[in-house]
Amino acid sequence: MKEIKNINSDFEQILLFIQEARSRVYVKANAELVLLYFNVGKVVSEKVSAGNWGENTVQELANFIVAKQPELSGFNRRGLYRMKQFYETYSNPQLVSIAMAELQAIENKANTKVSPLATQIKKAQNTKVSPVVTQLENQEIEIENFIKNMLSKVSWSHHLLILNKAKTIEEKLFYLSHTVLEKLGKRELERQLNTAVYERTMLSNKTISNIKNQLPQNLFKDPYIFEFLDLTENHSEKDFEKAITHNLQKFILEVGKGFTYMGNQYRLQVGNKDYYTDLLFYHRDLQCLVLFELKIEDFAPEFLGKLNFYLEALDRDVKRPNENPSIGILLCKGKDTEVVEYAMARNASPAIIADYETKLIDKKVLANKLHQLAEIFNKETE
Repeated sequence: MKEIKNINSDFEQILLFIQEARSRVYVKANAELVLLYFNVGKVVSEKVSAGNWGENTVQELANFIVAKQPELSGFNRRGLYRMKQFYETYSNPQLVSIAMAELQAIENKANTKVSPLATQIKKAQNTKVSPVVTQLENQEIEIENFIKNMLSKVSWSHHLLILNKAKTIEEKLFYLSHTVLEKLGKRELERQLNTAVYERTMLSNKTISNIKNQLPQNLFKDPYIFEFLDLTENHSEKDFEKAITHNLQKFILEVGKGFTYMGNQYRLQVGNKDYYTDLLFYHRDLQCLVLFELKIEDFAPEFLGKLNFYLEALDRDVKRPNENPSIGILLCKGKDTEVVEYAMARNASPAIIADYETKLIDKKVLANKLHQLAEIFNKETE
């Protein structure tokens, strides 16, 4: 019997070797494929931009490749123009530098304040580059590093989704870095694109500026979208909580990776009385407790007092000495921005008031709202 167990253990180990090797082969093959498409896109872009090639020439190239390598797929006229778009999107040296700096800052969980990606891109686009040979060589090296450390870590199907659905370069870089850092699958990425995670995250960054020193950028969203909960229009708070606990995996994908579920109706004892919180999580990267309180009505200032009470109890009685102060998130059916601003003005605890929706929101609505906030922000900083 013992011998059979040992044999099975050996078999499992060999199977693990096979699976790990296949994974490495896939990663390397994908990296080579992405590099190939980038280089092909570069040639096509340069020839078309110089006026040496027209649309007919690109079609001729597609026909030539099919004739010489009929087993290859993806090199038709449409595919070649996709490669051209891919190269042109990610070959700007300044944008590459910004994207790599952003990725490095996030990976290192830098404590230094990094200016928003969109602002950095705007600065880079307005910066004149001196025609120095050494500088050009450095740019080539940086682009190679960008391909190796970011572009090649994303599958071509992911790249096509981002190129198709993300409009601005800021949005594309946002989803690209998210895919790399969070190891998003194709379905996860598609949902993020469809639910406008970029716009919601940027809106959240602008509306919670009063606690930016306490919370990291690009982590929380506003509003949150829970279309997967299948809630009725007149749902209760109990229905809301129950639906989330039954769809925890999808809920965590929406609020962001790094959350570990600790329970619902988590009991806190203060004095001689018990209090029960809605949803309690622990965030591995932030190294702190995160409390979600659910409200099926618009935000009211008194909600914040109760949330702060819970956060204080968590910090005193549940938080460990090596952990950071707890964060509270109030999920409300709606909110008046001015009321939130007044309520948060003297609030010392790291807390967020966010809307939630049970149906998908039109991306155009969120994009317009983000544009309006950006205009207000730019006027205030002039």
